[in-house]
Amino acid sequence: MHKNIVTVFFTLLVSLAWAQDKQVLGFKPVNGKASFYSMVDRDSLLAMIELKSLIPTLQYELRYASSNNFTGQRLYPKNTHTTYLRRNPALALAKVAEDLKKKGLGIKIWDAYRPYRTTVRFWELIHDERFVANPSKGSGHNRGTAVDLTLVDLKTGKELEMPTTFDDFTAVAFHGAKNIDELKIRNRELLKTTMEKFGFIPLETEWWHYSWPGASAYDVLDLSFKALGSKID
Repeated sequence: MHKNIVTVFFTLLVSLAWAQDKQVLGFKPVNGKASFYSMVDRDSLLAMIELKSLIPTLQYELRYASSNNFTGQRLYPKNTHTTYLRRNPALALAKVAEDLKKKGLGIKIWDAYRPYRTTVRFWELIHDERFVANPSKGSGHNRGTAVDLTLVDLKTGKELEMPTTFDDFTAVAFHGAKNIDELKIRNRELLKTTMEKFGFIPLETEWWHYSWPGASAYDVLDLSFKALGSKID
């Protein structure tokens, strides 16, 4: 019990330090619902769009809403069933889905928007920039401009074979990895070329991770999924 109390206290101290020390961070995470929607009212491109509202065929398997992820811990609220991107990348992803639909394929989302508090939690658990974002910089996920995804067969709902599973941090997950099954390479390349066609940028070390350009133009957000799901309290 004593150890748990100490752990919780330490976590709170670290979280507060990241959130409050603007000089250390170089930015101040947006954590007020009213202030966020005020910003959106002034510029609709800042809006966070729930992805299935644009892409009805989309599948969600939000890994951090369960313990089925590389940390072995649930990092989002248990009832997290939706996720978000900023307006422009969300619209671009809808175009990706339309293009893939012609081939009988769809999209499964493993992660998109990630509250800043979760990035702090990742750092506490892993503390290695090879695998998680440093909270002092924020991430594309915190800004609503990054997405982790794979391809599925629209008829069966099954994932296409890819070089690795999600969050595999071996060299096999690199886009340039070649000593793997040819089918997996083709599927990886299909996802890559389609995402790039509509403006997304791949991460060389993770075949599933794509970013929207100009992420630095967007604020880091620390709003809950529930707050983004309703403008009205």
